[in-house]
Amino acid sequence: MNIIVPVKQVPDLVEELEINGEGTDLEREYLKYKMNEWDESALEEALQLKELHGGTVTVLTVATSDVDELLYTCVAKGADRAVKIVGDIEGHYDSHTAARALAGVIRELPYDLILTGVQAADDLDGQAGVLLASYLGIPHISVVSGIEIDSTKHVATVHQEYAGGVMAIFELDLPGLLGVQAARATPRYAPVSRVRQAMKTAHIEEIEATTHLGANISVQRMFKPESTEHAEMLEGDTEEVVERVVAILREYGIWRAS
Repeated sequence: MNIIVPVKQVPDLVEELEINGEGTDLEREYLKYKMNEWDESALEEALQLKELHGGTVTVLTVATSDVDELLYTCVAKGADRAVKIVGDIEGHYDSHTAARALAGVIRELPYDLILTGVQAADDLDGQAGVLLASYLGIPHISVVSGIEIDSTKHVATVHQEYAGGVMAIFELDLPGLLGVQAARATPRYAPVSRVRQAMKTAHIEEIEATTHLGANISVQRMFKPESTEHAEMLEGDTEEVVERVVAILREYGIWRAS
């Protein structure tokens, strides 16, 4: 079974985020990046399926910045092939742009299954996988948390979670695309030593994008939420703090003396 996993590099939200002078994007010059966490789950699920059924796992990404370490990390975790899509890239790309670029490359690759993260931390729109499946003309199911493959029937049975703890079971004819909400296991860790070894031995392929990679969506304004209220920090000894808590509860009608 040949599995393709598109991955994306997103800003590390642990870092302090600043908006650029034009107010249209993050100030990206000094940002630190990491692999999108849902893509990590998609990669882990792909590696688990590879261990069960054999085959290969190919990771690919659209190169808007230095993504080599990201791809080497994927190889260190167990991916067999790493592909970087290069071309006319203009800054931060939207889901439509990514899907078109990925589809142009994936059409030329052998695959049975494509696993994407259900969404990315920097846009949260969850549309890249849906659009990619549409461009490729293959079936798609998103918000998947369990995947079983029947190699003889060439069918995937998947669990999709709904609100209120409701779980649905679907069958998907392969080739198809699944948006992974959670893998069956915690994404594996790649030690630094293994990543460095991958940097010495692995080869990252570069494939020219067959479509223009300029963004279809432009941001008109970006701003931090305006703060209207602040938390009250209670100070003093235990008795003073307790008295203030009781006063606050009475103020909001929660505490009533019996």
